Amino acid sequence: MAEITASLVKELRDTSGAGMMDCKKALSETNGNLEEAVDWLRTKGIAGAAKKSGRIASEGLVGVVVDGNRGATVEVNSETDFVARNDEFQGFVTDVSKLALDAGDIDALKAASYPGTDANVETRLTDMIATIGENMNLRRVETLSVDNGVVVSYVHNAINSGLGKIGVLVGLSSDVGADKLEPLGKQLAMHVAAANPQSVSRDDLDPDTLERERQVLIEQARESGKPEEIIEKMIEGRIRKFFEEVCLLDQTYVIDGESKVSKVLEDASKELGGDVALSGFVRFALGEGIEKKQEDFAEEVAAAAGS
Repeated sequence: MAEITASLVKELRDTSGAGMMDCKKALSETNGNLEEAVDWLRTKGIAGAAKKSGRIASEGLVGVVVDGNRGATVEVNSETDFVARNDEFQGFVTDVSKLALDAGDIDALKAASYPGTDANVETRLTDMIATIGENMNLRRVETLSVDNGVVVSYVHNAINSGLGKIGVLVGLSSDVGADKLEPLGKQLAMHVAAANPQSVSRDDLDPDTLERERQVLIEQARESGKPEEIIEKMIEGRIRKFFEEVCLLDQTYVIDGESKVSKVLEDASKELGGDVALSGFVRFALGEGIEKKQEDFAEEVAAAAGS
């Protein structure tokens, strides 16, 4: 059996919000597997669904740029928000966002020539670390393009043009003119920023994510003690609700609070006189999936006393 350490219990407590003893029991029941322990807590009704994207724990900026029917989003991390407000840092994120349009992936972006210098992007970042005196990281990049239509961006909590805490790209495929598509694209991008979908449609949803959710829902339903035929119906309803939470086309449109996003696109197609399809989206929230190191003052003092 895996050793259940204090740090593992603490990590589960931070992730789930459950009490220490419940976390220890969950880890014991799942042989120290953190993900399975979260699911175990959920089946017992002790913890809510773990939302990793809500655990924003790093600083820096998300940069977004659009050029015609293509766009790019990058995330550059720093240790403090103070650096994120530095003009030099903001200029770097803006430049890197533009370079990402052609670079595509993170390795190519780091190797790309940085404008106005003889250095590449990675070397330029190293120079900034030395100059500003704080660690930084070019963490990720993603691009989006359409053959016919528009790519529209939205930045939430923008501190400068194309720079902020959440960056979104939305691609609309259509033969309708860009001037007619862009207002709809902007509203859809705002929706994505607020609703945080995991996929465009049910067909695009990661099968492992769906299966994991299904297993949690099955265990929750069985805890109720109801007959299997009733449980089957309960699962069907809860899976539908899950789709409505995570699939963009199934979500309720935050702009009007009533329509499904799929209906919004259907109505737009009729109003604009041509088919409008949502071909994809990108959503970067600053620091999602990264946690700051939590300093334990008592451990620090104990370590110092023992040295």
